[in-house]
Amino acid sequence: MTAHHHSEPAHGSKGSLWAGSILSILLTVIPFWMVMSGAMDATATTVAIFVMAIAQIVVHVVCFLHVDSRSESGWTLLAFIFTAIIVCITIVGTIWVMYHMNLNMMPMSMGEMSNM
Repeated sequence: MTAHHHSEPAHGSKGSLWAGSILSILLTVIPFWMVMSGAMDATATTVAIFVMAIAQIVVHVVCFLHVDSRSESGWTLLAFIFTAIIVCITIVGTIWVMYHMNLNMMPMSMGEMSNM
């Protein structure tokens, strides 16, 4: 006979799901309002949208995916962190390569471009 020792619930509580839903809606509506109203300049709006996107990822992971250090002895959190690191390396590497390719391209005049 095997004994199952589960100390945490399989799914989040209703309060956690409501909080996650409300935060997700707010973190979507606020950047939308910022862009549509032109409340800030383009650089500040871009930074604010990026920060709110990261916050929304955290809200989804915690409130809806229930990833924490207690679930499955921390393996879920470790897998998520590994995935996040690989995604960040891929994104930063891609931006770095595109930037340097653009920087090292030979300049062309409009006449040369029309002859191609």
